Amino acid sequence: MLLPDRKARRRHLAVAATAGSVLLTISGCGFLSGEGGGGGTPDASDVDCAPFEQWSDVEEGTVDVYSSIRDEEAERMDRSWADFEACTGIDIKHEGSGEFEAQLPIRLEGGNAPDLALIPQPGLLERVVEDGHALPVADGVRANVEEGWGEDWRGYATFDGELYGSPYGANMKSMVWYSPTFFEENGYEVPETWDDMLALSDEIADSGTKPWCVGFESGDATGWPGTDWIENALLRTSGTDAYNDWISHDIPFDDPKVADAFELADGVVRNPDYVNGDFGGVDSIAVTSFQEAGLPLLDGGCGLYMMGSFYSAQFGEDVVVAEDGDVYGFVLPPLEAGAEVPVMGGGEFAVPFADRPEVVAVHEYLSTPEYANSRASEGAWVSANRNMDTSVIEDPAAQFAAEVLLAPDTVFHFDASDSMPSSVGTEAFWSGMVDWVTGTSTDDVLESIESSWP
Repeated sequence: MLLPDRKARRRHLAVAATAGSVLLTISGCGFLSGEGGGGGTPDASDVDCAPFEQWSDVEEGTVDVYSSIRDEEAERMDRSWADFEACTGIDIKHEGSGEFEAQLPIRLEGGNAPDLALIPQPGLLERVVEDGHALPVADGVRANVEEGWGEDWRGYATFDGELYGSPYGANMKSMVWYSPTFFEENGYEVPETWDDMLALSDEIADSGTKPWCVGFESGDATGWPGTDWIENALLRTSGTDAYNDWISHDIPFDDPKVADAFELADGVVRNPDYVNGDFGGVDSIAVTSFQEAGLPLLDGGCGLYMMGSFYSAQFGEDVVVAEDGDVYGFVLPPLEAGAEVPVMGGGEFAVPFADRPEVVAVHEYLSTPEYANSRASEGAWVSANRNMDTSVIEDPAAQFAAEVLLAPDTVFHFDASDSMPSSVGTEAFWSGMVDWVTGTSTDDVLESIESSWP
C-alpha cells in the first residue's frame, strides 16, 4: 500500500526534477550539479587559517573554474573552498554548464580557456592534452597526487610520462538503488547473483509492479546512462582484460564479447515485463530523464534503479537514505555466487590551463586530503584519495560508495565511454544507446559505433 505522505513527497520531487531538467543536463560521468555560488565567503577572522598557511604568500587574484557541476552540488562545492578563499584572498569563480563536454573544446580553440576545468572524461582530457591546451600539473600537485591516489587513477591523467590533472570527485556506477521499506513490506531480499536479480525482478513483475525504472534522457548527453549498463555487463560477462581491450580498441566495438554484454543488458533494459516503472514502456526510457527516473522508488512505482552513488543528491531532505530507510543501494551483483564483483565508476580531474601562482595554489589545495574532507563533509560526494578522513561523510550512500571505492582489494574500472575517444564514447556510444533502446538491432548499433572509431 502506498503511504499518502510518500506519494506527496514524490510528487514534490518529481515537479522539482522536471523543472530542473529545463535548466539542467548532466554529463556521462558527471552528476547532479549547479551553477553559481552557495552562500558567500566567510570573514577570515572567523576561520582557522592555519591549514592554508602554505599559500599565505600568494597574491590575491581570481581563478576561473569550469565544470559540468551545477545546482545544489555546485553550492556544496562553493562552500567547500570558502575557508580557503577567506584565508588566501583568492576568489574562485565557478561556472557550471550542462554543455560542458561540447563547450570546453570550443572555448579552448577560441582562446577563452578557464584557469582550471574539472573534466569527467579521460578521453576528453587526452584530447585537450593532444591539442596542446592543457598544462602539466605543478610540482606540488604532482606530489599530492602521488601521495593520495593509486597508479590506476594517476594513469588516467598521465600522457607521455607527464601528469596533466589531479583526481577530484569519484563515484561508483555499479550501484542499484532500491527502497528498503518497499523490500521489507513485500518480503524481498537483496540479490547476490545476476540470476537472483532476475528472479527478484520476476517476483516484482508478478505482483503487478514494473520492477525496473530506467532513464536515458540527459539533455545534450542523452544516452550515457545506457552506456553504464553495457559497461557493467561486459565486466561481468568477459572481465577486466576484455574491458580494457575494448577501451583501447584492441577488440572492435562489434566484437562478440561486446555483443554478449548487450544481450545481458537486453534481458533487463529492453524487457517489456521489467520496464519502465510507471513512465511507460521500453520506448519511454529514451525520454525519461535520469534525474527523475529513480523517484518512483519512493512510492513503489518500481523496485530497482541502476544509477551512480551520486544519485542520493536527487532525493529531498525528508527522504531517509539508509540501509533501513526510504532508499539505499547495493552493488550490481556478479553472474555467479562468490565471483569477484567488478566495480565501475567515474569522476573528474582538475586540469590546469594557466600557471599563475593563484591558479597553482587553488589546484594544490584541490589535490589535498584536507580539501577532500571539506568537500565530503558537505554531503553527496566522495574522493578516491586514500588519505581522506571518511568519518566526515554523513550521507550513508556516500559512505557506502567510499567503503567500496577505498577498499584495498577493489579494482576500479573507469567508465569506458568516458575513456574512449570522444567521437566514440560520448558521441556514437551515447546516441547508439538511444537507437538501441528505441528498437534498433544490437548488430546495427554495434556496427554503427564501430564505424565511428577514429
